[in-house]
Amino acid sequence: MELKKTVGYEAAKLVVDGDVVGLGTGSTTSYFIKRLGDRIKREEMEILGIPTSYQSFFLARDFGIPITTLEEHDINIAVDGADEVDLDLNLIKGGGAAHTMEKIVDEAAERFVVIVDESKIVDKLGGIPVPLEVIPQACRMVTSHVQKLNGVPSLRMAEPKDKVGPVITDNHNFIIDVEFETIGEPEYLEKKLNAIPGVVENGIFSGIADEVLVGTKDGINILNRKK
Repeated sequence: MELKKTVGYEAAKLVVDGDVVGLGTGSTTSYFIKRLGDRIKREEMEILGIPTSYQSFFLARDFGIPITTLEEHDINIAVDGADEVDLDLNLIKGGGAAHTMEKIVDEAAERFVVIVDESKIVDKLGGIPVPLEVIPQACRMVTSHVQKLNGVPSLRMAEPKDKVGPVITDNHNFIIDVEFETIGEPEYLEKKLNAIPGVVENGIFSGIADEVLVGTKDGINILNRKK
């Protein structure tokens, strides 16, 4: 957790007065949002935030970050976490079931910064399942299509202490997690998955991260996208 805090706090330094900021979702990004709220209060900054989930919305509200929308403003910088990052800065996201709005906000930003601890850096994507946000009525058809792509799908179920039944996204859809072997062509697979009728969005983010801040025991490493 200390590495997550360190990298989240470092990312908060990147925001300047007047920015409209995309607010990602997850445990690492929560440190960024809290630190940004502290800066707004301490430095009297004028910042607007565009949240990617109800989690980030409520956290931003609680820490004094004024909220706006994509309909009203462009985004100067988006900061978000990731579940895996490969050496070309392709990502797998969606562990928190918020990847649809995350992709919209992150893609819209002039600068998209990813914050992770060093355990999330991999040579190739595929060590974890790829989440698909799926319209509930399409689950059986989506499952069939995914199997033809040599994926192993499973419907994500909620923790019994929280809810009985499937995880429900902020958009009122289901999540199907799909296991693949090593993903050699993330951009190709991202497009193939999104072409399946009933898939709202998948958790592969190829080619949109501008830089990755990596928290390590020796400090912060910065990975930049190859031009």
